[in-house]
Amino acid sequence: MKILPLKAASALAAALLSVSAHSVDITGAGATFPYPIYAKWADGYKKATNTGMNYQSIGSGGGIKQITAKTVDFGASDMPMKAEDLQKEGLVQFPAVMGGVVPVMNLKEVGQGELKLTGEVLASIYLGKIKKWNDPAIVALNAGIKMSDTDITVVHRSDGSGTTFLFTNYLSKVSPDWKSTVGEGTSVKWATGVGGKGNEGVASYVQKLLGAIGYVEYAYAKGNKLDYAQMRNRDGQFVRPDDETFKSAAAGADWAKTPGMGVVLTDQPGKASWPMTGASFILMHAKQDKPESGREVLKFFDWSFKNGAKMATELEYVPMPEAVIKLIQAEWKAKIKDASGKALY
Repeated sequence: MKILPLKAASALAAALLSVSAHSVDITGAGATFPYPIYAKWADGYKKATNTGMNYQSIGSGGGIKQITAKTVDFGASDMPMKAEDLQKEGLVQFPAVMGGVVPVMNLKEVGQGELKLTGEVLASIYLGKIKKWNDPAIVALNAGIKMSDTDITVVHRSDGSGTTFLFTNYLSKVSPDWKSTVGEGTSVKWATGVGGKGNEGVASYVQKLLGAIGYVEYAYAKGNKLDYAQMRNRDGQFVRPDDETFKSAAAGADWAKTPGMGVVLTDQPGKASWPMTGASFILMHAKQDKPESGREVLKFFDWSFKNGAKMATELEYVPMPEAVIKLIQAEWKAKIKDASGKALY
């Protein structure tokens, strides 16, 4: 057996330690909305770096609770936290990806993207005021489609969800009745309907029940071949959900001037804008008790921003623009530090 010189042995040991240090697996939890792309990024990152990223898709409310309790390395939420709450909990927030929430339904008489709805009609359905698919308000929007008298079964999320926040935030903007009676949040007191856990729970109910309507994130709707509706946007145009209509909604976002970069993209102007567009946000502690894990989280998202745009587009998400990524990286440098105050990025 060949004995390595002391200097070479020391170098080898240092290299092995370096490999070990760089293979710290990281954990995250939260929003179901971005789960498909985070899973795709995690797979690509594991192959590229041998570092694993385990993400629990438990809803935005759960993600906020877990990062606040420091049981994960990062949390994820589709409802941006307010600046005062970020400061109180010692958290830093940045957007990771954008996408859209879509109404999905189970109707024999319409195909994918054929049914037209407005925010006002959608709010009335979820308030239990419109009970049948041949209601005059729906018929008036869908000339040429013979709507049946099938009962509408409303399906909503049963868990705390950023998807619910985007959905209810939008309805609060377009329906005064909704705003005054139900309001917005990751969890609300629903006027009617049945609850399903996660996108998969909502989709399962919709697929089983003829006449059902629910809401899920678009990548999930498309991947599972769910029928979805067109929506009339703020400019009065009926649009279908896709990466172009999501990009249009995000075009005027001022990330730099919004506290915590917490831009909400619902009901944005623009003829091509999808009205229920949103960003998904990552939450990390500003002061990292486990700096090696914090550093790995930043490496993961840095790699994802640089290498994952095509993956995001393939799954019908919108990657963050280059100018926004630079803002995010500046936030990392300025705010995420170890116990000694040294920046991790």
